Amino acid sequence: MSEMFARVTIRILEKEYHVACPAAEQADLLASADMLNRKMREIRDSGKVVGLDRVAVMAALNLANDLLKAKGQDEELKNIVGLRIKAMRERLDSALGPAKQLNL
Repeated sequence: MSEMFARVTIRILEKEYHVACPAAEQADLLASADMLNRKMREIRDSGKVVGLDRVAVMAALNLANDLLKAKGQDEELKNIVGLRIKAMRERLDSALGPAKQLNL
């Protein structure tokens, strides 16, 4: 394997997996694996879900839901910032008058 790729061993629910990834993304992979392991342990330890495959599916659904919520919040913030920028631009145009408008 070239030095551009790293072979990483991750451990999820006491089982080891060997994964290759770009060397620059190794830390992100390890953090992702740790997050998944914690989520799967939480679900398994709740006792409500039995079976490794079901625990994995529930963890994936929970993490996907968290991602979608975060994307929704990100989009909402973009809209708020966009509206504030538009309002500030209008105030500047009004304060400067038609002859002194800035080209932005």
